[in-house]
Parts: sequence; C-alpha cells; structure tokens
Amino acid sequence: MRYGTVVPGRFLSRPNRFIARVEMPEGVETVHVKNTGRCRELLIPGTTVYLEKAENPARKTRYDLIAVEKGSRLINMDAQAPNHVFGEWAAAGGFLPEVTAIQPEFTWGESRLDFCLKTPQGMHLVEVKGVTLEEGGAARFPDAPTERGIKHIRELQQAVEQGLDATLFFVVQMEGICSVAPNDDTHPAFGQALRAASSAGVNVCAYDCLVRPDELVIHQPVPVIL
Repeated sequence: MRYGTVVPGRFLSRPNRFIARVEMPEGVETVHVKNTGRCRELLIPGTTVYLEKAENPARKTRYDLIAVEKGSRLINMDAQAPNHVFGEWAAAGGFLPEVTAIQPEFTWGESRLDFCLKTPQGMHLVEVKGVTLEEGGAARFPDAPTERGIKHIRELQQAVEQGLDATLFFVVQMEGICSVAPNDDTHPAFGQALRAASSAGVNVCAYDCLVRPDELVIHQPVPVIL
C-alpha cells in the first residue's frame, strides 16, 4: 500500500491514545495517532516519526502518525495498514491461489473476522493481527491485553471444528524479524488460546513487511514460535 504526502517530524509527547504532539519545521503540531495501542517502546520523546498529510484540509488534525524510527529499523504503526496490505496481497494470489472472491469483515458466529476468501476448494477464514512490538530482533504480540483477540481465536477454532479452513495471520509491520511469538508476559491468556487453536488445526503464520515512510508491502514468511 502507498500513502499520500508523507513528511518527517520529531515526537514530543502523547497526551492520550488518539493524539500526539510532534515538532515540525513550521512549529509544534497536534497529530492523529493511527494506533490506539500503548506503543511505549516506539513513541519516545525525540524519536523521528513520519506523518501522512490528511486529504481533508478542514480536518481538526492535519496529519496522521503512521511510522516511527526505532534505532536503524523503521516500523509502520498504522493499525489500519495490516488489513489493507493483506487484502492487496491476497487479491494478487499471495496467500492462496485461485481466489475467486474476497469478502472483508466477514461475520462468523458472534465475531466479525477480517476476511473470508473463496476458492474452488471452499471458504477460508482469516483474522489479521498487526505486530509492532520488537525485542532483540524478535516480534511479540500483543503489546497490551486483548480480550477481543482471544475471542477471534476461539471463533477460528470453532470454524475449524466445523470443517472450515481458518488462519490467524500476523502482519509484522517491520523488516528483518527473526520470529514472532505470543507475548506471555503481557497477556498469557492470549498465548494459551493461540496454542490451543493451533493444536486444534488453526493455521498460524506471520510475514514481515518492507517498510518505507510512504509504503508498506508484505515481504516474506517469519517463523511463529508457540
């Protein structure tokens, strides 16, 4: 996926989950943060961030914070981007060959899963999770407790038990990661649910991304350590 006009800035503070204060050449700007997660290890005062200029000039915040530098690594932290890049990649045949239809926000049970892909072989349910937390070259998910994530995992497991193909797909929003693992320190229940679902037949996979300030592209598979 490609962004529009992207400019750099220097992160100053995050008054709440939705906005940040960023120093730009024209002065200090209040910008929209496109990720309501904690991201404490990313948004450190003085860090270089990248902002997409909003298309609507009348919008209260003129920019969206979409990416951040962490050392030598550029991390995309746009929470909407993982579904977007997976949808593009799946439509091009990257996930499954012979895809005849892709339905986003597919209702299954009591959840709305991210995608239903249809092929001549049947339906394939996919829940996408974006990963921005990196520690020592390995990625971990989640960065904060997610009861909603556990609910989605259980729905995928129920789908498998009813004979469907189901996948939990981690989009790692950075490049050069050695592995992905559940963050048992932050939310052990998520890891327990993920391991149970994998044992029941839910496919769990991860891909890293090529990240540029104005672009995010699914790149190559990354081992998932359960």
